[in-house]
Amino acid sequence: MFETTYDMMRRQGITRRSFAKFCSLTAASLGLGEAGAQQMATAMQTKPRLPVVWLEGLECTCCSESFIRSSHPLAKDVVLSLLSVDYHMTLSAAAGEQLRANAHETIKKHKGNYILAVEGNPALGEDGMYCIYYGRPFVEVLREYAEHAKAIVCWGSCASWGCVQAAKPNPTQATPVHKIITNKPIIKVPGCPPIAEVMTGVVSYILAFDQLPALDAQGRPKMFYSQRVHDKCYRRPHFDAGQFVEHFDDAGARQGYCLYKVGCKGPTTYNACSAMRWNEGLSFPIQSGHGCIGCSEDDFWDKGGFYNHLTTLQVPGIAGAEGTADRIGLTAVGAAGAAIAAHAAVSAIKQARSKTANDKVSVVEK
Repeated sequence: MFETTYDMMRRQGITRRSFAKFCSLTAASLGLGEAGAQQMATAMQTKPRLPVVWLEGLECTCCSESFIRSSHPLAKDVVLSLLSVDYHMTLSAAAGEQLRANAHETIKKHKGNYILAVEGNPALGEDGMYCIYYGRPFVEVLREYAEHAKAIVCWGSCASWGCVQAAKPNPTQATPVHKIITNKPIIKVPGCPPIAEVMTGVVSYILAFDQLPALDAQGRPKMFYSQRVHDKCYRRPHFDAGQFVEHFDDAGARQGYCLYKVGCKGPTTYNACSAMRWNEGLSFPIQSGHGCIGCSEDDFWDKGGFYNHLTTLQVPGIAGAEGTADRIGLTAVGAAGAAIAAHAAVSAIKQARSKTANDKVSVVEK
């Protein structure tokens, strides 16, 4: 008889009330309602824990470091209750041959039903000799461990896009996972590192609903990557008003103006940073006065300098319209910024459309 998540929690002395709270918090982090919390509770009481084999290739372990700092749900709850992390070179108590034997046993016992989590990426240069796993090129181990996996979760931008290892000139030929494994469902959870609660939210969803979350065109969970950092940034009103920091620690910086002109990549970066934030929801880079570097986007290392502003971006409210960094913030209609003028134009169009619609309704009523 298998042990469920709820069995594991009860064995640890967790009360029914605490279990219900755990399910509610987890569902909330996933953007689910009360029905979602109930469904999650049912799944955790009836399904076995999710077996996971976690590989680490070319990386810095920042994804693991982020994962263990999750607060909603707590990483200890995810690792000890939701998941059965049978192989992780950093977190596992076992080491060496004993640890590798754990991975092989999990793959054999749960063939077709385990999740392969990959942190980092393989190097293809020199026949894969830049990243060696137990005397073998990591790329070979990746293919072997992925063969019978139910799905693959790519933790961080290294596994998802290649990140700094794949930046030009990429001497090791570091390659993202999806270019090596092409016959398995892949969930990309980019970021350098990803937000802890995003990571635990993804695995919680897979366990509770026995399916992968809805993904965008690039393979990222829509629940966390459907909006730009810019969309919910608390400095967005300053962007719309054409109020920008021109250089760090100027008067605009001290007043909390938009960091776009000093290189913030928030307008082109899809992530949950401005909504979920970091450090138990305390803050995120922009809140500390540093612009978003776009770490969750493909090739962010090669897309200009961190402190160089974007050459183009979408003008707020106008689909398909683009503005440049030099134009945004220029005075238009007196002291108003160009962004304000754009919003005013859109507002006028909306009002005109609304008036037309109302007129049509009035004619029909007559």
